Amino acid sequence: MSAGGNVQVFDRDALLARPDVVEITTSRDVAYRNPRTYRAVALAKLFEGAAVPAGAVVEAAAQDGFVTQLPRDLIYAGDGIVGYLAIEAADQPWPPIPGKAKSAGPFYIVWVGHEAPSVPIMNWPYQVVSLSVQDAPARRWPSLAVDPTLPALDPVREGQIVFVNKCLTCHTLNNAGPATAGPDLNLPMNPTEYFTDAGLRALIRDTRSVRVWPEQRMPSLSKEDLSDEEIELIVAYLKHMAGRKNQATERGSGKP
Repeated sequence: MSAGGNVQVFDRDALLARPDVVEITTSRDVAYRNPRTYRAVALAKLFEGAAVPAGAVVEAAAQDGFVTQLPRDLIYAGDGIVGYLAIEAADQPWPPIPGKAKSAGPFYIVWVGHEAPSVPIMNWPYQVVSLSVQDAPARRWPSLAVDPTLPALDPVREGQIVFVNKCLTCHTLNNAGPATAGPDLNLPMNPTEYFTDAGLRALIRDTRSVRVWPEQRMPSLSKEDLSDEEIELIVAYLKHMAGRKNQATERGSGKP
């Protein structure tokens, strides 16, 4: 875990020995798809004493290259939504995730509380290997930005926000972003340049409705996790960014 230049390394035995470890039960479990009970430490407790500035995010990276940005306000939301780092004990291994060979451990971020079902599936990373406090993505990677001359209420601006929250967990764009699970969505070609509109929308909703291959990772996304309106906004953002490749490459890779 890193914050403000300070790095802490935790192993599961040390975490399980903390006095603030509690037993929790999920009502909606993204990995296992049914309620499960875990020993866990609240994320807010884990970051006690660490600087998580307003507007910053906690970046959670997983073993498979999936990376998600947890908003600070979500981590400190309160009783309605409480985030936890669930810890798999070495002598009590969790079962394999349905359809996978491995469990969600050794670390899995889960959410409880009456508002927990509203937390997007992208914010339930499992097989977590690191947590770090970072600037918000749009500030960290300027090459994600839309044309600054766009009107304030242009849907493309909202599409950028949705893209960062829902797509940057697996993909990069203009080489910007930390994830390695999926391909870059602007370089060398933007998907709006080789998919029909209908095909791209179908791919985003359910990849397997368009094509299937053995190493396929992208999950199907229900309307609860990604609405039709959000898909429209993502497509609008991608179409816009197809014309902003040169700006990104002239500045460099877009990485920090």
